[in-house]
Amino acid sequence: MKIIVPMAGRGSRLRPHTLTVPKPLIPVAGKPIVHRLVEDIAKVLNQPIDEVAFVIHESFGEKVEQDLIAIANKIGAKGTIYYQNEALGTGHAIMCAKESLSGPAVIAYADTLIRATFNLNQDADSVIWVKQVEEPEAFGVINLNENNEIVELVEKPKEFVSDLAVIGIYYFKDVAVLKNELQSVLDNNIIHGGEYQINDGIKQMMAKGMKFVPGEVDEWMDCGNKNVTVDTNSRMLNFLHQDGENLISDSAKIENSTIIPPCFIGEDVVLINSTVGPNVSLGKATHLTNVTIKNSLVQTHAHIKNAILDNSMIGNHASYNGEFTSISIGDYSELN
Repeated sequence: MKIIVPMAGRGSRLRPHTLTVPKPLIPVAGKPIVHRLVEDIAKVLNQPIDEVAFVIHESFGEKVEQDLIAIANKIGAKGTIYYQNEALGTGHAIMCAKESLSGPAVIAYADTLIRATFNLNQDADSVIWVKQVEEPEAFGVINLNENNEIVELVEKPKEFVSDLAVIGIYYFKDVAVLKNELQSVLDNNIIHGGEYQINDGIKQMMAKGMKFVPGEVDEWMDCGNKNVTVDTNSRMLNFLHQDGENLISDSAKIENSTIIPPCFIGEDVVLINSTVGPNVSLGKATHLTNVTIKNSLVQTHAHIKNAILDNSMIGNHASYNGEFTSISIGDYSELN
């Protein structure tokens, strides 16, 4: 089994946090988004993963590539790096990894997290993961026949089709079939919205009679912008807390401070005269003095003093001393 992760986009909606770090490497509950995604998919599949192929922008740099290879190695897989240097769509991104497109594979976009217990339907040619949503007109949704098979993909339907939204995770019994159809999409210049889309390859597979079935997840968490990323951090912390994970590092220094769970407290964090939680992640070597913080995500080496914070996101090496309550500060910023 392989996992293919297209992740070349920087994540403009999550700026300023993605100006220095690609969105999939932003930590949620103490671990990068893409790291959690790969681990969660591996758990759902419950079978050996041979390779994880990451499609990135060449500008991400060597350190990012090393981190991604380490993520693959941690689940016992080979890590492979491919480049998509032009934003030409999901179909184009997948084809950038065409050398790895063979055999059974999961394709997963690296801006979403899931919680699921799921057994793959071995009779199907493909599984498309979906989640029931309240406003299907804002999503791409599936249309099912009487046999619970997917017969149509509809993008942001104006009239009701179904309330099962496509979340961006797909399984293919033989991903080489998708590769062939996407090559046809590229060769024939089939473009929607100015881009080559995975859906056009999938529609060609459906037209040839291949069987697609839905796989429903229990939870679908987005990381598209600051507010939803903070919310996803809170939800993930609650799941990990319920799972009994230890989220507080032994190296944290806690003086006259209170931690209200669930919280992630990273290595070498220092808390002085502070109240932290619930739903807070503090990255490595973050220092808080006279701070009350809840429902927030702070990355590494940040220094925060004299603050009351809620629904906030603070970047690496940021420094903040002030009175605002809901803030979004990028890496290396100083507000004193």
